[in-house]
Amino acid sequence: MRMFRRLLMAALLAAALPTVAATLPNQPVPSLDIHRYAGQWHEIARLPMYFERKCLDAVVATYTPNPDDTVHIHNACRTSKGRMSVDGVARMKDNQPAALEVRFVPAWLTWLPMAWADYWVIEVDADYQWAVIGSPGRKHLWILARRPTMDRALFQTLKEHSRQRGYEVDQLIMTAPLD
Repeated sequence: MRMFRRLLMAALLAAALPTVAATLPNQPVPSLDIHRYAGQWHEIARLPMYFERKCLDAVVATYTPNPDDTVHIHNACRTSKGRMSVDGVARMKDNQPAALEVRFVPAWLTWLPMAWADYWVIEVDADYQWAVIGSPGRKHLWILARRPTMDRALFQTLKEHSRQRGYEVDQLIMTAPLD
């Protein structure tokens, strides 16, 4: 009887607690205009990432469409020893414009499966002024903006959306100031 009372109390307590907001799907946006997406983006925040471990701030990515439907990527940042940059390429995956794969290894290594990493545009502003980039396994996340700063309220909204998609946003590294 005591066990029954405990179970009943637990059930009543659980019913009284507020419900958690519905989670958002972790998937690429349904459409992406790569020519509007092209140009310069400033990294506002990111989840820890091995290849950016030396980047302190002033992280900028520039995307330039190529004639072969790939996109040239130029990433640059400020490190403790000055500036660092790397070039890469992105290509569409599975005929989904917002599901891209990126590589930063030399072209002769593109046959290696691990040379390519998923780069999903999971949220983007209608005017292409900000974007959120993620990955299927939720290990990678970037919040980007056209300007080198972002409105604090907007950032908090994008951070909460990312949390609802299952990303560990408490681990975000801020690389740009908020307004």
